Amino acid sequence: MNASPIAVIAIDGPTASGKGTVALRVAAALGFHYLDSGALYRVTALCALDRGIDPRDGAEVTAMATDLPVSFAGARIELAGVDVSEAIRAETISQYASVVASHPGVRTALLERQRAFRKAPGLVADGRDMGSVVFPDARLKVFLTASAEIRAQRRHKQLIEKGFAANLGAILQELRSRDARDSSRAVAPLQAGAPDTVLDSDGMTIEQVVDAVLERYRRVVDQS
Repeated sequence: MNASPIAVIAIDGPTASGKGTVALRVAAALGFHYLDSGALYRVTALCALDRGIDPRDGAEVTAMATDLPVSFAGARIELAGVDVSEAIRAETISQYASVVASHPGVRTALLERQRAFRKAPGLVADGRDMGSVVFPDARLKVFLTASAEIRAQRRHKQLIEKGFAANLGAILQELRSRDARDSSRAVAPLQAGAPDTVLDSDGMTIEQVVDAVLERYRRVVDQS
């Protein structure tokens, strides 16, 4: 991938680490575009289930992902013209998103679609391989993490607030299982990268995490 003059801030991390909320707020503060890469995998999982495709069938899901009828309009996400912005946040879809993301063909099919989000004046992208695979030349790379227990509490609160049924114990178990899948998959495994990219959000508010990311970006800009 050739270097681009358009800055990218890549925010990676395990599920429920808060990277989506942080990335969206950082993008707003800087006037940058925003990419929720996880939404693409969630839409892929939803589409597979809607079409009766087993998310574990790599060949079938890959073929479907190649021509995925998804579009983004701000915070609105559409699948074949239907608003699925809320539907893809269900815990079941989250679990299947991890399954479809483990297929190498699916990741390849969605790679260029993700890179197309890089537009002036800049982009903040969140996911699990934004800095390692999708935007390896990102101006700033952040690996946002937190303990499994804290992340489970955050996800539980988020689901309850959205009106979804949620069990804290089940969420914690699924988070641990998903961490194991994401870290051990053959293609683009979840990895922290350099130690100076890690930002542990245990004990921090969202506002404090956003400020920390913005401060890191300012230091990078000042040094360039």
